[in-house]
Amino acid sequence: MAAKTEKRRIGLYAGTFDPVTLGHMDIIKRAVKLVDHLVIGVADNSAKTPLFSMKERIAMLRSESAVMAGEGRATIEVDTFDGLLVHFARKVGASVLIRGLRAVSDFEYEFQMVGMNQRLAPEIETVFLMADPRHQAIASRLVKEIAHLGGDVTHFTSPAVAAALKKRFAKKKTR
Repeated sequence: MAAKTEKRRIGLYAGTFDPVTLGHMDIIKRAVKLVDHLVIGVADNSAKTPLFSMKERIAMLRSESAVMAGEGRATIEVDTFDGLLVHFARKVGASVLIRGLRAVSDFEYEFQMVGMNQRLAPEIETVFLMADPRHQAIASRLVKEIAHLGGDVTHFTSPAVAAALKKRFAKKKTR
C-alpha cells in the first residue's frame, strides 16, 4: 500500500502593510501555528498612496517575520499582488485566508468580504483572528499620522520600522 502524502495547508494573510505594525506581527505569529505555509500578500492597491514603496514594505515584512518561521511552525513567504484576493489565493495555492479583527467595525467590513469571497471561491475558507487586546487600537494609518507629527511609535511598531518612519518623515520635512 502506498503511503498517503499529506497536503500542505497554505494560508494567505494579505494587506497593504504600510507600515507593518505590532498588530500585523501578532496575527502573523498566531497564523503560523494554523498552517504549514503562510504567504503574506502585500497588496498593490492603486486606491491608496503608500508611504513606503512596495520594495520597502516587502523588505520590512521579510525582516520582521523571519524569526516567526520554522521550529514546528509554518514556513513564510512574502509576495506582492494586485487584483482580487481570491485570484492571488488560488495562484499561491491557499486554502485559507487569514484576517485580523480589531473592532466591530472591522467585522462588518470583513463579514461582507467573506460573503463575496465565498461566492467567488467557495473552496477557500476565511479564518478570523482577533487582535491581542494590547494591539487592538493599532492601525497603520494612525501610526503614520503619529510619526508624521513627531510622536513616538515604538509602542506600535518594531524598532526597525519606527526608525524607518522617523527617517521617512525627516526627509519629507527637509524638502
